[in-house]
Amino acid sequence: MKSRTGIPSASRRDVLAGFATGTAVIAMPWVARAQAETIRIGFPTPLTGPFAAEAKDQVKSAELAVKLVNDRGGVAGRKVELLVRDDKLNAGEAATRTLELIEKDKVHAIVGALSSAVQLAVNEVTRARGVIYVSISQSDTINEVKDFSRFTFHEALNPHMTTAAVAKQTFKPGTKVAYLVADYAYGHEMLRGFKRAQAALGAVSVGEILHPFGAADYSTFMPRLRSMRPDILCICNFGRDQANAIKQAVDFGMNRQAQIVVPVLLNNQRLAIGAEAFEGVIGGANYYWRLEETIPSAKAFNDAFKAANGGAYPTDYGAYGFTGVSALLLAMEKAGGPDTDKVIAALEALTYDVAKGPQHYRKCDHQSVQSVLVLKSKKKADMKNEADLFEILAIEPGSEAALRSCTELGFPA
Repeated sequence: MKSRTGIPSASRRDVLAGFATGTAVIAMPWVARAQAETIRIGFPTPLTGPFAAEAKDQVKSAELAVKLVNDRGGVAGRKVELLVRDDKLNAGEAATRTLELIEKDKVHAIVGALSSAVQLAVNEVTRARGVIYVSISQSDTINEVKDFSRFTFHEALNPHMTTAAVAKQTFKPGTKVAYLVADYAYGHEMLRGFKRAQAALGAVSVGEILHPFGAADYSTFMPRLRSMRPDILCICNFGRDQANAIKQAVDFGMNRQAQIVVPVLLNNQRLAIGAEAFEGVIGGANYYWRLEETIPSAKAFNDAFKAANGGAYPTDYGAYGFTGVSALLLAMEKAGGPDTDKVIAALEALTYDVAKGPQHYRKCDHQSVQSVLVLKSKKKADMKNEADLFEILAIEPGSEAALRSCTELGFPA
């Protein structure tokens, strides 16, 4: 008979018989092998497709988290291995790769995904198989009771958190807001978050336009947006969509008419398009390397990442790979290994500071409570070096009070 890890199981009768006959030493190497077995973490992420740049940064940071733990001797004396798989930003592909990681590779937990729909597909598989899943994709949906499971932990910020922080810095009573929104789950979640904040702050919507995921041409939308005469243009999309939409909005002069705001200001897209197009754009972020100026764990993370990656700084979405894997491995250390029930209990009780200050998982929905940064893209003339992309306008501290309530998410009061 084989255990879940694939190692042959010895029965209690066999072990007792071995002791009785003086051959217990035969069983001892099996015990040693079980204790020394590598802890395997599955890591599905879209290495190909429009989010590939962010995904590759996540892999680098996740690999660093594993390396640092292994350099300290591993978890309970066991080395850790990261098994990376390309989910191709496709829910079906992600489900297949996740199932293979669980059934074939015998992983002890899953970390990853970079799309709302994809993470839900991964979550369905892990929930059905009773495997811990730490999601590092921003989503509101995975926190709701219909998609939650005791095995699910949400390391990433969610759109409610980022839009609330950005709106607090940009929306005022009477501010007129227009929205350009990617027509898929994440885009709709960002729109919902902004409109919720808009109502609380007294701003006014003057219209919204949906665009298809992966659109290359936004020129047909710009005259309509301009005619709305907004004070703020909220561009609610991600990855290449964000870069293309901002560039074309600037080409049409929208930045001279309105403040351009995004829920998540992406490091890689800013690098891809350049300072001129992104100049003055305001958005949220989970991480920016200049946190090292005030937060010791950010300095340590930056230094370790630069040493492993030729002096480059870690990026925003890349940091999720580090914090998600690090939190899981810290819980495994406290649990004395990868036993699922013990690791869940350890994660629920964990307070951790690995890159950006203190974080913890809220009990009802396992959302990571953490700070939200509000950034403004710098003018090229104000940049001190190539990595000096943003100004930190505000750091909203982590607070359970800033999240949607557990009852709102569908959990019992």
